[in-house]
Parts: sequence; C-alpha cells; structure tokens
Amino acid sequence: MVNLVDDPWLLAYPCEGTEVKEQSLRGLLLDAHQFRDLVVDFPTQKPALFRQVLLPVVLHALGRPRDTTAWVSLFQQREFTQDQRDRLDRYLDEHRHLFELFDDVNPFAQVANLEAVSGETKGTASLVVTAPTGNNVPLFSSRSDADPLELTPAQAARWLIHAHCWDTAAIKTGAVGDPKVKAGKTTGNPVGPLGQLGFVMPVGSTLYDTLLLNLPSGPAARSNDRPQWTRRNMNGKVEETHSVALPAWQPRAAEGLLDLWTWQSRRIRLFPEYTDAGVRVSRVIIAAGDRLSQVPDFEPHTAWTLEATGKTTRAKQRKPVPPRRPRRHQPGKAVWRGLDALLAVSREDREAQTNATGYATSILLDQLKARREEMPLDYPLQIEVFGVVYGNQSAIVEDVITDSIPLPLAALSDDSLARAVILEVVSQAEDLANTVNHLSADLRRALGGEPIPWDKGQRPGEVLLHALDDLVRRLLAGLRAAGENRDLVERGHLAWEQKAFSATAQVAERLLGSVPGSAFLGHTIQSDREQRTYRLATAEAGFWRQLDRILWRAAAERKSREQDGDQTTKAEEA
Repeated sequence: MVNLVDDPWLLAYPCEGTEVKEQSLRGLLLDAHQFRDLVVDFPTQKPALFRQVLLPVVLHALGRPRDTTAWVSLFQQREFTQDQRDRLDRYLDEHRHLFELFDDVNPFAQVANLEAVSGETKGTASLVVTAPTGNNVPLFSSRSDADPLELTPAQAARWLIHAHCWDTAAIKTGAVGDPKVKAGKTTGNPVGPLGQLGFVMPVGSTLYDTLLLNLPSGPAARSNDRPQWTRRNMNGKVEETHSVALPAWQPRAAEGLLDLWTWQSRRIRLFPEYTDAGVRVSRVIIAAGDRLSQVPDFEPHTAWTLEATGKTTRAKQRKPVPPRRPRRHQPGKAVWRGLDALLAVSREDREAQTNATGYATSILLDQLKARREEMPLDYPLQIEVFGVVYGNQSAIVEDVITDSIPLPLAALSDDSLARAVILEVVSQAEDLANTVNHLSADLRRALGGEPIPWDKGQRPGEVLLHALDDLVRRLLAGLRAAGENRDLVERGHLAWEQKAFSATAQVAERLLGSVPGSAFLGHTIQSDREQRTYRLATAEAGFWRQLDRILWRAAAERKSREQDGDQTTKAEEA
C-alpha cells in the first residue's frame, strides 16, 4: 500500500530552486548531493529521520569509513559514486519488503496485529507532540483531545519515527502478549532515547555532506549489530532474539550504532483507513518498547558531562554515579553559550577534577577536528541542537529546544586563534550578564529592597544575553570567513566588544534611569561582620569599571581615541 523505499514521504529543499520536493527514501539518498536539507513538520523530526532511517541505511549498505583518510575521500567526492549508488540500490531492493508501512506481517517500525489488553485504540494525537492529548495540551491549541486527527501515510510515517525517539514517559498501553503488563498497562517507561540527550548535529551544505558529517569513522559493525528492520524474528524469546516484531520487550544495552540509531523504544501499530481523501491514519496503539539500559559511550550525537572524580555515589539513592553522562540542553539558553563544552577537544580542557565536573565534546565534533585539515577552511558548517523538556514526571512535553549556529572549522583546533576568540567571547558575554545583574542587585539594595532571586522573574542579564545573541552569531559567521587571518580575527573581536559595550550600556542606562531619587542617599545594611552602604553613585561607578575590565580592547580603543582628541584640541588651541 505504502512503501517507504519507493513512495514519496520525505520532504527536502533542493540545492537549486526554492520549491520543496517530496521524495522516496531511494530518491533522496541516491541524489543526496542535490538537496540542501530535510523539511519537517516539527523540528525534532529531523534528527529522528536521520537516526532511524537515513544514516542506518547508508551505514548498513556501505559500511562506515575506517579512518579519517577514508572519510575525507568520501567527503571530497561531493556525491555518491556510481558504485555506491548501485550498492544502495541493491540494499534497498533487498530490504524493500521490510519498509512497507501497513504490511500485515512486517509493518515498518511496528508490530503487526498489536492489540491493547483493553481492546481499545487511541487517536493519533498520541503520536503528534503538537496535538492535545490527555494532560499534554499545547498552549492556544485550537483542537481538543476529542477531535480526530487524520494523518496522511507520509505524516504518519514521520510521526511514527519521531515517537520511537522522543516519546513521553510514564504509563503506556498494555499489549496482549506482553508478559510485563499489569492491570492493563505498563509503568516506569522512560522517555525515548533522544529525549535523554542534548542532541548535537553537524550540518553541511548538502544532504550528502550532512550524512557524512554524522557518520563516525571506526571499525566495521559487528555481526550482531543490525538495524531494527532486520530484527523481526517471530519465534523464540525476545531476550534471545532481540526481536522488535513481538509485543514483548526487554531492557538491554545497545549492540552498536545500527542498533542504537534504530532503537525501538515503543511497540506501535498504525491503523490505516480508506476515506474519500485517500488512506488516512487516525487511530494508533503505543505500548512499551525496549528500554536502553544506559546511554553507550559510542553515542555520537551528544556532548558529555564528566563526573568529579571524588564523587562516586548519589547521596539520596546511594547509587553509583556513572563516570560520564549526556549533557542536556538548558531551555532558553542559546547554543553558543555552551561552546566551551562543544569545543572541548583537548584532554586538558575537559578532564574532571576531584571536586569539579568536566566535559567532553561529541564524538562527531571530536573526529571532525582531524577531518577539518582536509576540508576548506571556510566550509559553511552549522551546528544544530535539539532537545525536549518534559514535565509532570516526564509524561508531557513542556518545551522543545532547537537552535543552530555557524561554527568555524578552525575553532576545532586546540591552538587556533578562532577557538581562543570564541571561548573568550562566550566568557565575556556571561561576565557582562553577571555585571548587569550585580548592578540591578546593588540598585535594589540602595532602595532598601532585595535582589531578584536567580530562579524567579527575569533578571536584566537575560535581557542583555538576548541582545548579544545576534552579535555573537554574526561574529561566528565572520570568523568562519576570516579563517586564521590574525588581523581579520582581531578586528572582528574588537568590533564585537564595541557593539557589546553599546548593548550593555543601553541595558544599564535603562536600569539607572528607572531608579528614584532616594537611591542617591542609599541604604545601609548591617550584617554580622560588617556594615555596608549601597548608593546609586557607587553602584554605577563599579559597573563602568567592570565593563571596561571585561571589554578591555574596546576600552583601550576608546581611551586612545579620547587621547588623540585631546591632543588635537590642544594643538588647535595652541
């Protein structure tokens, strides 16, 4: 009825033109060099489609590049060779029957004849994170839980794949044939595997480049590392076969990249219906699926937090602390503010200390450090991040995190000028925000009040970081074009400081302008050890000193101009 190999269901932007093209899996992969990027219904569908379908097909059909040299050779081709296209073609022909969306025996990423213990099905809103269902009701949604949501086969396929990656946790429908069902349901289900990460994805100028940028090099896959569509044994115990074609499931470790990328975190069944508009899907069953026992070290799409070496157990649970865990993205925090972790490509930058955590970048960015030497220095690399914020015991989606920044390849080198500038700019931005917050706190104390709590309300530092956001992104794009030209890089850094000074001064002046006259007299606070008086004048003077200390290049340039102006004036008077 609908075969994902040859029927169009994927949307992509072509390199030439602006009209979105609908493609089959075969057409998109074979001509990957002719497309810029995927077009999706919702941002988090993009990493799901790459992980569950595009990347594993390429990896299983062609194998992974064994080392940097092999990867660079693939990258410099700029497209699949005729031999590689033939191998992809043969692979898709061989496995075509496993990509039938509504097959009676092997429906793609589903369990045929899956039944709920209750005999009921649910609306497809359970698949779609933007649709209201139960307690998960998006703000200002025009739909209600009772409204039927009809999906085309293409939409259903994309949301099916999305559910395996990002589905919410907690209670799931109990399936007939699942021995772990209790009272018609399963509990303790974790969120989908991508929901446990701060997903980091390098993106290139074409879909072909993006596939390669997300393909780590290394040894060939082990024989037991296979994609989900080849693990559909109908006989035997799931613990022995690792089959995804049965209602039964198990907690286990991933056996390799193919297994990890196509992880079936749910047992799902779509119910197609014939309507006047064609085949539509409005009912679904979503039951418990395999549980990933831990995020493996070979997970390529996340940066890592390295636990302090002196910390071995969690105080409350008394459970062992894993030495490394995925770094989650913080809501409202632009990706450039976490570049210190993403650029941690040298051991001395990232090792954990006895009482302090460390961090490591993603495997893909770490490997890109070696690959970059054979790539154009001005290559338009983008870093995209994705994440989901879950609420109410991870049973609902509260927020979705997505962001993208240009990243100069030179920044991946330990001793590059671009890397040093980026890390300094990120540090300067945070210091400026803290300085503005301190000014706000001192002004409030001068009026006899209390500073804004760090976890309540909007502090002025966040307003400033928002104002600096575009400036940082423009600097990153400029550094990519400048390469390692010291003069251009230093001029760009000075220009950033000058603009950052102006933006910070504007935020500060609004704070100072809103303070009533009583702040001039100040307010004295008595503590156990000392007595301190807070006044507007001292708060303002301290702020400007800190601003000049943080943005010292801009301060030196300004003072130099002032001195030149004074000398010119004296000369004219003489």
